[in-house]
Amino acid sequence: MVREAAEERLRALAGDHARLRDDQWTAIETLVLKRQRVLVVQRTGWGKSAVYFVATALLRELGEGPTVIVSPLLALMRNQIAAAQRAGIRAVTINSANTGAWEDVYAQVAEGEVDVLLVSPERLNNPEFRDNVLPELAESAGLVVVDEAHCISDWGHDFRPDYRRLRTLFDDLPPGIPVLATTATANARVTRDVAEQMGEETLVLRGPLERESLRLSVVRLATAEQRLAWLAQTMRELPGSGIIYTLTVAAAHEIAAYLREQGYEVAAYSGQTDPDERLAAEEALLNNKIKALVATSALGMGFDKPDLGFVVHAGAPQSPVAYYQQVGRAGRGVERAEVILLPGPEDRAIWAYFASLAFPPEPVVRATLAALDGGVLSTPALETRVDLSRGRLEMMLKVLDVDGAVRRVKGGWEATGEPWAYDTERYTRITAERRAEQEAMLGYLTTTECREEYLRRHLDDPAARPCGRCDNCTGEHRAAEVAPAAVEVARERLARPGVEVEARRQWPTGIADLSGRIKPEFGAEPGRALGRLTDIGWGNRLRDLLADGAPDGPVPDDVFGAVIKVLSAWEWRERPVAVVNVPSARRPALVRGLAERLASVGRLSYLGELGYRSGPPGRQFNSAQRVQAIRATLMTPPELGAAVAAAGGPVLLVDDRVDTGWTMTMSAALLRHAGAPAVLPLALAVTT
Repeated sequence: MVREAAEERLRALAGDHARLRDDQWTAIETLVLKRQRVLVVQRTGWGKSAVYFVATALLRELGEGPTVIVSPLLALMRNQIAAAQRAGIRAVTINSANTGAWEDVYAQVAEGEVDVLLVSPERLNNPEFRDNVLPELAESAGLVVVDEAHCISDWGHDFRPDYRRLRTLFDDLPPGIPVLATTATANARVTRDVAEQMGEETLVLRGPLERESLRLSVVRLATAEQRLAWLAQTMRELPGSGIIYTLTVAAAHEIAAYLREQGYEVAAYSGQTDPDERLAAEEALLNNKIKALVATSALGMGFDKPDLGFVVHAGAPQSPVAYYQQVGRAGRGVERAEVILLPGPEDRAIWAYFASLAFPPEPVVRATLAALDGGVLSTPALETRVDLSRGRLEMMLKVLDVDGAVRRVKGGWEATGEPWAYDTERYTRITAERRAEQEAMLGYLTTTECREEYLRRHLDDPAARPCGRCDNCTGEHRAAEVAPAAVEVARERLARPGVEVEARRQWPTGIADLSGRIKPEFGAEPGRALGRLTDIGWGNRLRDLLADGAPDGPVPDDVFGAVIKVLSAWEWRERPVAVVNVPSARRPALVRGLAERLASVGRLSYLGELGYRSGPPGRQFNSAQRVQAIRATLMTPPELGAAVAAAGGPVLLVDDRVDTGWTMTMSAALLRHAGAPAVLPLALAVTT
């Protein structure tokens, strides 16, 4: 009787043809009849969401409370709500995009009007939600679901500290409340880790990860312009609509702009895209109104378009597991989908950058705990005492929270006083695991064996075998040739110089005597840079020029010529009359030489450079620390101050790169104080 009811619910969700798979029924039976815990590790498109929606419907018919689904992405939440509605299930969400609706949502849940409540993992440690809402939900829930459960494990490719709080939630649930965790991308280590966190009695249902519709291939081209031209040429023959994944936000926008110029309807998509624009872009792809979304991993987990015809990667992800998760978006409801990887030489540099954001060293963590011993501090206040970027600081605090060393409270964070040990061995092993994954991804590029089998082996799939469909299995390798004229068009597009650099308008919080808006009389104008270090065009050239250990010397002619083009296109309100450069400890010849050469070519006065009181400020990673360090060291030499005042017009301020933007901001403030009516920042590169 229960299975018949389950089959009926499945047909309402997926159509009259749908039938429960054996493992789907086993999971539903374990959740609904046995009220136990289940971990489902199955390929993308297998029907994991059907398990929790059918189980929800059956449990609600038995009078149980609503299902609480922890879901990591807004795109995934939107798809889950749409699927629930098709099955006659009332689903609502609490996330950062609908804060104004939270009270209404809580009221609907309390009145029993909601079958499914979707929450982001970040909600789990919002003080009000954690202390006032979550306990009641845990008591009344009929089912708890964790989607994309590999995020629980710090061995997983997309580990999220907030997900680690789920172990506490599991432990605090009343007896008899079933728990379901699902993922398509977990190797044996991650599967064991997640199952252990769920509890000893957890049933693990793991199936083969074969994707019969996918046609995997790799095309290796030497230069960025060749890859871009090849992509534009190949887009004509790719079926339907799809996703072009990039490793950086800058690359997503650059590739999207180029493809639009070539006549393709595409849209850029990243975590920085406005939420309304992201929703519109998703809808456009779902409705086949555009050929592709050019997206970062923000469009990764859970985006559900069964007829997605292709996934192209312009740059290789860091691991075979992450790659297989992303290509799994394609071919879920069509017989054939094209999956193409276009690796680039810049991939390793981008991997190295992401690796630099790992858990901080022990002295930094101890300094944070010591700062919190004095009482509650907000994240901005902590930034004045702990030299980490905002993102790394928040990530570290979340890990410490899960470990019990700190606690998020109203107004910020506080230390718990509980003993805490820095797990050096674990962090070292995780770092080694990440490096091994990167080497495995490089192996995927060069393997002559079956590509799908290679990926499935790295996911520890015991059923991995040659697919018979990939380029290596069939011997049908995509040609890497591209028309020279198309390459030249792409080269011209990538060589187009110039990026606007927004001026800082607000002082960082946490500094007692610098707060609020920067006074207009001390602010800089919007600036310009030749390119971003993450660009696929000028990025490669600039990364080589500004790399640690690169020799210092005069600015190369090709770079200088491009800078002149940037200046020629700069529609400033008033032309500068003089040039000043920021003092450089690492590249004095490059920066000073660039400033002097610009002054000579532009017939401007070269006034000299700012100075340091007692040496350069070193490197700081957050805004508050950076401003304090620059303020303590940077100064205007008297002769430079007099020259700026006598110049009587705008000053072009030159540096090699803009990281946080605070060096340019503080330098501009000094020049404005010396009498410059305007300061125009110019750099070779910006980091983001």
